[in-house]
Amino acid sequence: MKQQLEWWRTATIYQIYPKSFCDSGDKGTGDLQGIISKLDYLKTLGVDAIWLTPVYRSPMIDNGYDISDYYDINPDFGTMADFDQLLAQAHQRGIRVVMDIVVNHTSTEHAWFQSAVGDKNSPYRDYYIWKDPVDGGLPNNWQSKFGGSAWALDPATEQYYLHLFAKEQADLNWENPKVREEVKAIIGFWAEKGVDGFRLDVINLISKQQDFPDDHQGDGRRFYTDGPRVHEYLQEISEAVFRKYGSVTVGEMSSTTLEHCQQYSAPDGKELSMVFNFHHLKVDYPNGDKWTKAPFDFIQLKSILNHWQQGLHDQGWGALFWCNHDQPRVVSRLGDDQQYRVESAKMLGASMHMMQGTPYVYQGEELGMTNPGYDSIDQYRDVESINMYDIMVNQQGMSEHEMLAILAQKSRDNSRTPMQWDDSRNAGFSAGEPWLAVADNYPVINAQKAVADEHSVFHFYRQLIAMRKEMEVITTGDYTDLMPQHDQIFCYKRESETQILLCINNYYGEPVECLLPESIDLTTAEYVLSNYSDVSMQRPVSRFTLRPYESRIVLIHK
Repeated sequence: MKQQLEWWRTATIYQIYPKSFCDSGDKGTGDLQGIISKLDYLKTLGVDAIWLTPVYRSPMIDNGYDISDYYDINPDFGTMADFDQLLAQAHQRGIRVVMDIVVNHTSTEHAWFQSAVGDKNSPYRDYYIWKDPVDGGLPNNWQSKFGGSAWALDPATEQYYLHLFAKEQADLNWENPKVREEVKAIIGFWAEKGVDGFRLDVINLISKQQDFPDDHQGDGRRFYTDGPRVHEYLQEISEAVFRKYGSVTVGEMSSTTLEHCQQYSAPDGKELSMVFNFHHLKVDYPNGDKWTKAPFDFIQLKSILNHWQQGLHDQGWGALFWCNHDQPRVVSRLGDDQQYRVESAKMLGASMHMMQGTPYVYQGEELGMTNPGYDSIDQYRDVESINMYDIMVNQQGMSEHEMLAILAQKSRDNSRTPMQWDDSRNAGFSAGEPWLAVADNYPVINAQKAVADEHSVFHFYRQLIAMRKEMEVITTGDYTDLMPQHDQIFCYKRESETQILLCINNYYGEPVECLLPESIDLTTAEYVLSNYSDVSMQRPVSRFTLRPYESRIVLIHK
């Protein structure tokens, strides 16, 4: 059974945000040579692949998700020779490379858009989505995900183009077959180089409802999310490129549904290998509102994870993650980044990694890195955060203090602070002034310290990554939440033909009594991992006290 599984089903993938990972010089921004210098560290961690967020040529309005040339490396990160060296060096260490690709939109500085803007007769005009004004104004009321209208005017032709993100990110027109041929050529170019897979940014937004109606109930997303031809388009790209090269593919799915994701990641492999969904990371958005300071809804979190775990079992495949370049640090978000930072970071890691799917570790997560706690808007660089600050403070009258507290909890910059390598100046990230301020706690939280300490979060993550390869139940077992309504404990069961695994977690800083269901037979049970060092010597029992943020993993042999 084990040998037949695709490599990515037992793998762990490490996400690198190159701008913040490691600077090989003194530019203050990370680069490809910096990544190469840290490959041995990643090898020690035990990851199977690295996923690089975009390193293509870009004006960096949205930190590289606005691509101006798909066939070139952004000089900020290095050269194509540097990239080829990274690929070769990673492969030498048995580490695969997954590239981020953004094909819902391009930068407005891309040659296609530069040709199209101001010229209705350009051969590239139909590469984008243009609409005439309606009643002298916007084509419809759709909103950009970064705030404001999703339409921008081209004064020379008096038409609007669609941008679901920043106005410098023009949406591509996938209805045009030439656009789809361009996408196949781009992906084929990187696959030919030896890139092992692709992470597809907001890929479920590529098909728009073609009458572009007003949305009287929302911001327009229901007319382009999991749109009318999205599965057809993905099958076309997959057949032409992904399956030809054996590429692993992970689709970022914005505001998606389980039913669509079962189709995107179906075992037949006609579309994608796996999907990212974000529903579990909205449990601290009361009534869907991101921009408010709020605790997380624990019961809802468990319910969402249960829905996806059960729904994708034998039907599809999901990416498992807490953190990425768009999310705050999980130890600050769901754990305790002060008194119980190490314990809660380990517990959160265990409770995610023992699920079915492919775990993604975001740079610094394996160290228990925290949100930086910025106290001035001047410290932020993220376009979304700066825009929302302007809207909430300058337009809606919220106090500066209140908005800064919200940003300290919710901003994307929380995860983009430089990687903390050691306790030297700038955390060893750069010899120059970092593009974004390093978190003040780097003398305590850094890779050098963590690797040297066998009880660190780093070594706990090493064990989680290794366990996935050793215990088939983690890859193949089904999923049952044993305490869905418990207001403090997250306890689930994974079960395969030969093994049962229990993952028992206290999500809070108070001790709690745990009573396992009577149906759990512990006769052949053993503790295989815990974040408190005195547990492994004990024999599992059905009633015990979980300490603050305690995690226990039990293996039962059938």
